[in-house]
Amino acid sequence: MPVLIAVPHAGRAYPEALRNRMRAPDVTALRLEDRYVDVLAEGAAEATGAALLVADAPRAMIDLNRAEDDVDWSMIAGHSPGRPARASSVNRRARGGLGLIPRRLTGLGEIWRERTRHAELEARLATVHRPYHAALAATLESIRDRWGAALLIDLHSMPPLAAARTGAVPAEFVVGDRFGASCARSIVTRTLAFLDANGRATAHNRPYAGGFVLDRHAAPARDIHAIQIEICRSTYLDARFDRPGPRAPAVTRLIANLVRHLGEDVALMGGRGPLPVAAE
Repeated sequence: MPVLIAVPHAGRAYPEALRNRMRAPDVTALRLEDRYVDVLAEGAAEATGAALLVADAPRAMIDLNRAEDDVDWSMIAGHSPGRPARASSVNRRARGGLGLIPRRLTGLGEIWRERTRHAELEARLATVHRPYHAALAATLESIRDRWGAALLIDLHSMPPLAAARTGAVPAEFVVGDRFGASCARSIVTRTLAFLDANGRATAHNRPYAGGFVLDRHAAPARDIHAIQIEICRSTYLDARFDRPGPRAPAVTRLIANLVRHLGEDVALMGGRGPLPVAAE
């Protein structure tokens, strides 16, 4: 299967020292995490044979969908000389509170009781951020070398969206391709058509077009394609958005079937298809 499913935001391994520095750790975790979307990814990978990369480190520790310089340096104590003390146009997401280390959440305010030491930021980059992206890049290269083409599905979850217009159904899935820059058009077209055929309300690139992961790893000219898929938390979590709900197995099957369809397309695109038929 020439597909890699990656989950950068569902990590739940909180060191005690990290939680002790958070003002409201339980609320923050609930808001920041792509809560249990890794369970969907694991089920889909097991059912299809797709490769899987799941980050255990929580987004509160370091956001793997942000660039290394996407930092609000005013929250970093002892930053190195030459680093900007305040956010710049380069680290635009940091200015909104959701940079490499998230700083604040709407309706909650500041996440941390104290600033993060610069040495600690560097340690998180060295032990979490860089190894994750190195593994992601190496896996995609290996898949492309074997199959002639590779597809990254960067899997996320999102809070319920408002309807785009009066009378419209809010999107349950948002497919992002960096406005056409991260993958072949046929892959996005197939994804949107599949979800639509399965009765799922979808949106394309709005409000989520993909982030640093797609910018760094997608290389369509080299037959490495990447899409981001955001899944509404109401489709697979309980009413509190805290635990997988009764509809989670159906969403897992949906993702697995999507992966099969896209995997077939990518294998043919690389000239190594069709995929072998697997026993159910």
